[in-house]
Amino acid sequence: MDGLVIGIDLCDNRTHISCADPEKTWVIPTVICKNRNNDEWYADEEAYAHALVGDGVLEDKLLLQIKKEGTATINGIRYDAQTLLRMFLAKCLEYPRKESGRAEIDSLVISLEDLDVRVMDSLMYCADDLGIDRRRVHIISHTDSFIYYVMSQKREVWSNQVGMYSLEDENLRYYELRVQRGLRKMMVLADSEKQEESFRLDVLETPAGKKVADRILSTCAERNLGRRLFSGVILTGQGFEDTEWAPEFMKKICARRRVFTETSLFSKGACLRAKDYLRSTTEFPFSCICDGHLKSAVSVRVIDRDREGQLVMAAAGESWYEAKSTSEFIVAGEPEIEFTVTPLDQRKKKVVTIPLDGFPERPDRTTKIRLSLGFSDEKTMVAVIRDMGFGEFFPASGAVIKREVEL
Repeated sequence: MDGLVIGIDLCDNRTHISCADPEKTWVIPTVICKNRNNDEWYADEEAYAHALVGDGVLEDKLLLQIKKEGTATINGIRYDAQTLLRMFLAKCLEYPRKESGRAEIDSLVISLEDLDVRVMDSLMYCADDLGIDRRRVHIISHTDSFIYYVMSQKREVWSNQVGMYSLEDENLRYYELRVQRGLRKMMVLADSEKQEESFRLDVLETPAGKKVADRILSTCAERNLGRRLFSGVILTGQGFEDTEWAPEFMKKICARRRVFTETSLFSKGACLRAKDYLRSTTEFPFSCICDGHLKSAVSVRVIDRDREGQLVMAAAGESWYEAKSTSEFIVAGEPEIEFTVTPLDQRKKKVVTIPLDGFPERPDRTTKIRLSLGFSDEKTMVAVIRDMGFGEFFPASGAVIKREVEL
């Protein structure tokens, strides 16, 4: 394959686009502009220029518009939020395409701060409209990008805990990662927490504002890091393009720790993930437990040759958005499906039973069912059970049971 490998960090204020070959990153505002007089669309500074002279209509907050099912009316034509997002993504892809002279995309990973299912579905529809095979498109969380970026570094960087601060306008988040080595497979656990003490970046334009922001970050560092041992602390986001304004904060986090700055970490982590999807054998042989991944395994009780066992339908560490499975079974004994939900702490394992209410009464082992599992988020499983009948003897009734199960 000689197509493009791209990682995109898509946020409502700015978007980072990282390409693997050529290795380059572009940063543009997340806005799209439509010309009032023709079918031209603009992005980046060109969008602002046309809006300024008055021949273009500027639209921003594109992800928020998807969540709210927003629309924009330009010259009497109504554009839905998905159209606006699609036009913006098309503009994003122009940067690596022009730089490389290649149009084909082999692997695209989009990283989002919050994995909203409506936004994720919309992005997949955008890929369809842009002619990109869905199998080449994946959506991950910022925490996921953080993991892949950190784990691509030398071992000494992640030998102990790794902390990270992301500072954007009115958005300060703290991320933390730790590696858990097991007998079978290494596990990487990471989470994030939005800090209540976020602030606008324009406060950094005055000496007094810089002191206040430095004090805020120092307080967060005392609370998040304390005296714990960290092998690395990373700073990312627009607010850390320069760190001279935060001397006290830097003094606290640099004490006995390695400190790195990478303002495009999320898009670069997404690009690393996109590259790994193309390999026959992963370069990241571990399971992820973080935002966007299942924190519990889900299995079904089955009997095979008179021996009872568990058939795993979804494993802990899988992406909940991509964790879909379908299997067919013959019902034996009680007309019900028994699931076992096994979290990392196996002491909290639980059994969930779904009775086949509304299905026809038939002799034992003469009902075939099709079980389809999916997830609406990392904590909610959706099970769909269909009656398939049993050959010519018992035709399918069309009965369907749909249940949501809180994991």
